[in-house]
Amino acid sequence: MKGTGTWMMASCAAVALCLASVALAEAPAQPTAPPKGEAMVASAEITATVTKIDQQTREVTLKTNDGKEYSFVAGDAVNNLAQVRAGDLVIATYTEALAYEVKKGGKGTGAATTVAAGAAEPGAKPAGAVARQTTLSVTIAAIDPKVPSVTFKGPAGNTRTIRVRYPEKLQGVNVGDTVDITYTEALAIKVEKAEKK
Repeated sequence: MKGTGTWMMASCAAVALCLASVALAEAPAQPTAPPKGEAMVASAEITATVTKIDQQTREVTLKTNDGKEYSFVAGDAVNNLAQVRAGDLVIATYTEALAYEVKKGGKGTGAATTVAAGAAEPGAKPAGAVARQTTLSVTIAAIDPKVPSVTFKGPAGNTRTIRVRYPEKLQGVNVGDTVDITYTEALAIKVEKAEKK
């Protein structure tokens, strides 16, 4: 299972190298300078309206903007459920970020994951956030300019070969270089009082 996460990160590195030229399409190319790194961020927000809530059973029904309804039982972690009323808005925001940096030579530092979470103060409308950040160092084990492809070697010694979509991003990158990857994902949920009509 641990190896799967490592290779997910190695795949993210390859995707980052492949898609990097999209983010920097307008930046002038420097063929002799190795890429220093890039960061990409994506975010999505969903808003739903509380249509029903049963404080005894803790069952909540939400209706999204497209008219679909979803029901669930709010767990004990939802401390402020008593503050929620029908008509309130539930806003969920999911964000992902991937940053990588290519370093000349060097050793990989392995992989590490940290998790942080927070919640609203007692008596306030329910709100909370959780974030997870994984850092990983992989080594470039091989580059095949004919395909083009890059083979990454992870901390456990496993390798993965990924086809490169934009081979110009590999200029200045060599076998033995290290790619430091940071992948962050966060989910924030808040409840807002319905606007009076």
